[in-house]
Amino acid sequence: MMQQYLRLKAEAGPLLLLYRMGDFYEMFYEDAERGAKLLSLTLTRRGSSNGTPIPMAGVPFHAAEQYLAKLVAQGVSVAICEQIGDPATSKGPVERKIVRIVTPGTLTDEALLPAKADRSIAAVFVPRKANKAARAGIAWLNLASGEFKVSECAIDALDSELHRIDPAEVLIPEDAGLNLTIHCATTNIPPWHFETEQAQAHLLAHFKTQSLSGFDVDDMPAAICAAGALLRYAGRTQAHALSHIHSIVADRASQYVLMDPATRRNLELTRTLSGEEAPTLFSIIDTCCTPMGSRLLRRWLHHPLRDNAPVLARQRAVGTLISANDQRTDVLHATALLQSLRGELNKLPDLERIATRIALLSVRPRELASLRDALSALPVIQQQVEQAAHTDQQATLLGNISARLTPPDGMHDLLMRAIAQEPASMVRDGGVIATGFDAELDELRAISTDNGSFLLELEARERERTGLSTLRVEFNRVHGFFIEVSRAQSDKVPEDYRRRQTLKNAERYITPELKAWEDKVLSAQDRSLAREKWLFEQLLDQLAPMMTSLADTASACAELDAIVALAHHAQHHQWVAPELGDQPGIVIEAGRHPVVERAIERFTPNNCVLNSHRALLVITGPNMGGKSTYMRQVALIALLARIGSFVPAKAATIGPLDRIFTRIGAADDLAGGRSTFMMEMTEAAAILASSTANSLVLMDEIGRGTSTYDGLALAWSIAQRLVTHNRALTLFATHYFEITRLPNEQPNTANVHLAATESPSGIVFLHEVKEGPASRSYGIQVAQRAGIPAAVIRHATRELERLESQGAPTPQLGLFGDVIEQDAKAQEAARTSEALNTLSQAIFELDPDTLSPREALEALYQLKNLLP
Repeated sequence: MMQQYLRLKAEAGPLLLLYRMGDFYEMFYEDAERGAKLLSLTLTRRGSSNGTPIPMAGVPFHAAEQYLAKLVAQGVSVAICEQIGDPATSKGPVERKIVRIVTPGTLTDEALLPAKADRSIAAVFVPRKANKAARAGIAWLNLASGEFKVSECAIDALDSELHRIDPAEVLIPEDAGLNLTIHCATTNIPPWHFETEQAQAHLLAHFKTQSLSGFDVDDMPAAICAAGALLRYAGRTQAHALSHIHSIVADRASQYVLMDPATRRNLELTRTLSGEEAPTLFSIIDTCCTPMGSRLLRRWLHHPLRDNAPVLARQRAVGTLISANDQRTDVLHATALLQSLRGELNKLPDLERIATRIALLSVRPRELASLRDALSALPVIQQQVEQAAHTDQQATLLGNISARLTPPDGMHDLLMRAIAQEPASMVRDGGVIATGFDAELDELRAISTDNGSFLLELEARERERTGLSTLRVEFNRVHGFFIEVSRAQSDKVPEDYRRRQTLKNAERYITPELKAWEDKVLSAQDRSLAREKWLFEQLLDQLAPMMTSLADTASACAELDAIVALAHHAQHHQWVAPELGDQPGIVIEAGRHPVVERAIERFTPNNCVLNSHRALLVITGPNMGGKSTYMRQVALIALLARIGSFVPAKAATIGPLDRIFTRIGAADDLAGGRSTFMMEMTEAAAILASSTANSLVLMDEIGRGTSTYDGLALAWSIAQRLVTHNRALTLFATHYFEITRLPNEQPNTANVHLAATESPSGIVFLHEVKEGPASRSYGIQVAQRAGIPAAVIRHATRELERLESQGAPTPQLGLFGDVIEQDAKAQEAARTSEALNTLSQAIFELDPDTLSPREALEALYQLKNLLP
C-alpha cells in the first residue's frame, strides 16, 4: 500500500496529498507533519520505513470540506486521492487515483467559496527580453462562473492591475523573477507552458477553433501566452473538461475609471482601512437578494466605466424601477414593484455557480432541487421586468434582461421528473431520483422497502409451525433480518434455526428462507444505489448542453438583482440620478458621504464645484473638521455615478473621468524599507506622472512627513504642477497656510475651508464647507478634546502666545505667522556658514606631505563635495 502511496505522492509533487483509506483521508510522512500542524490534528504512526516510524494524520471523509476550507484559507494546495476500485474484488491495494486538485484559485465547491466575492486565478507573463515598450500579459479565470479574461499593461503597471483583478492565486513562470506585492498564493509553473505556440495551441484546442480572431485578442500576444498557461493549469486541477469556459474576453484598461491599490484602500470600497468588511461602500449599498447579484455589484464598484452609454443604461433601469413609469410616479406603486421583485429574487439560489458545478459534474442533488424550484420562479420575475420595461421605452437594459430570463428549453420539466421533492444531500445516500422517473429503480426500491407484508406473513407461519408465542420477525441496520425468541422458549426452536445473536433475555436466529430474502433485499439496495448513481450521471449529461443558456440566464438574474439593489437603496435614502456631463468637471449640490451618513444621526451636506476654471480647491480647517470625509465623499459620489447608481446628493453633474487618485493618511512599508514620507512621495510621483485633465485627485496633507520647510516647498510645487501641467480636478487639503496664497497666482484654483467655532464649552466643528481659507487650526483645542493633560495644554497655550508675539513664522495653519521668506533666508545663511566651517576644519586636518598622489586627488574631491 505504501508503494502505491509513494507513487501517487510523486505525481502530486509539492501538493498536500489526501489519500483515501476507508472512511478517512490520510496523510503520511512530511505531509502528515505539515497537515497536523496546519489543521491541529493528532500526529500518529503507521508502520515503519528503514526502521523509522512513518508519521500519519487523517481527517474523516464526511468532514473533508471543512478541513479543505482551512487549508485553502492558509494558501495551501491539496491533491485528493480517491478509491476507484472495489475493495471486495481487489487483489492487493484498492486501485486509487488523484481525482481532484484544490488550490486557492480553483475552488468551485459552495462550502469553500465566499458567497459575495469572486475567487479567481491569474497568470502573468513578461517577455524575457523586455524593453521600455514591452507589455506584460495577464489572464484570469473565475472557475466558479466560467468567466475568462485577458489584458495587457505596461510592466510597471503590473502590480496595480493585479490589485484591480484581486486574484486568490497567481501563476508565474519559474524563471520570471517577478517581485509582486499583491498578497495571494503564487505558483511557479514551467516556462515552456507560456511559450506562444504551446499557449495558442492549447487555447485553440479548448475552444475548437482555427484562430483566436473571433475573440478580439489577436493584438495581445503576451496575454495569449498567459491565457494558454492558465487554462492548461486549471484543466489539470479538475477531473473533467472545462466545458463551461466557452469564451475569452479582452479586458482593456481604457474601458474603466482606473484606481491604484492606494485609492481602493483609502476609499474603503470593499474593505475598511483596518481590513474589515464593514462599514464600507459595498456593505452599505449591497442589498442584493442573491450571492451572484452581490458579486456583480462588487465588480461594478471596482470597475467604474468611462463610457456613458452603459452607465446611462444602468441608471435608466434604476430610475424606471423606482418610478415604475413616467406617468405613474407614485411611491406606493414603485415600492410594491421593488418589494415584489425582491421577494421573487430571494427564491433564487446561486444559479451561476450551480451551472458551473453541473458542467464540472460536481453538482449535488439538493442544488439541482433548488435549480428546479428557481426555474419555477423565473416566469414571474420575467413578467414583472417586462411590465417595468414597457413603462419606459428608453429602459433598454430592462428589456434585454427580460429576454435573457427565459430558462433553457426542457430543463424545468426534466428536473421536475428526475429529482425527488426533497433529495438526500449526496447521491451515495440514495433517495435522489424521483419515483416514477425510472421503472427499474422503482422495482428495486420496492423490493428493498416493501418488507412489511412478507415479514408479517413469515412471522405468522413460524409461530404456527413452532408454537412459540414470543417469536417475532424483525430487521435492524446492524444485524439485518432475524427471528427473535425469548430465552425461556429458545430450547424449543426448530433445527433449521441458526443463532445470529444472543441477548440477555432473548436469542436471535436466521433461517434459510429469511436469509434468502435478506440477500435479495440487500442486493436490491446495492443495485438501487448503483442504478440511482448511474441515472444521476445520465441526468448531468442531459443537462450539459443547456449550460451555456443557463449561464446567460444566471447572468441576467445577477444584473437584475444588482439594479434592484441600487434602486432599493436609492429610494430608501433619497439618492438622486446624477447627470453625466461631456466636459471635465464635478458639480455636487448638498452631497453626503454614503457611509458616514448611515453611521451618525445628522450629516451636514456640502457642495463641491470643480471644473476647468476651478480645477484645484485648497481645503483648510481644523483637524477633525471633516476635510478627509469631504474629499472621500466627492470621490465616492463620482464613482457611484460612473457605475450607473444614483448618488447621495440633492443634485450632481459628473463629467468624464479616466482615473481617481488618493494620497490620504500616513503609512509606511517596513518590509520594503520605505518610510512614511517615502511612501507619500512615491504615491505623489505616481499621481504627477499619470493624472490628466479628466482625473480626480485627492491629496491630504502632502509633505507632512518631513521637515516643515521641505514639506511646504514640496506641497506648494506639487499643487502648482497639478494645476498648470496635469490640470487634474484636485482636492488639496493642507495645514500649510502659505498654500492658501496659491489662488492669487493661479486663477483656476480656489480656497475653501471646513468651518468651526468656539463656545464656552470648547470648539464646535460645523462640518460645513465654506469659501475662503480657514482663519485658525484649533490644534490646541483638538489636543484638549483628545485628553492631553491640562498642564501640557496650558504650557502649549503660553508657547503659542510667545511665538505669535515674536512673529515666528510657521507653516502650521493659523498657529502663528504669515510668511516664511525672512526666516528661510536666515536658515539658508546658517546652513552656508555651517558648511564653510566644516570645509575649513577638513582643510586644517589635512597633511599634504603624507599623502600619495592618489590620496591627494581623493582628498580634493572630498573637499569639493563639502562646498556649500
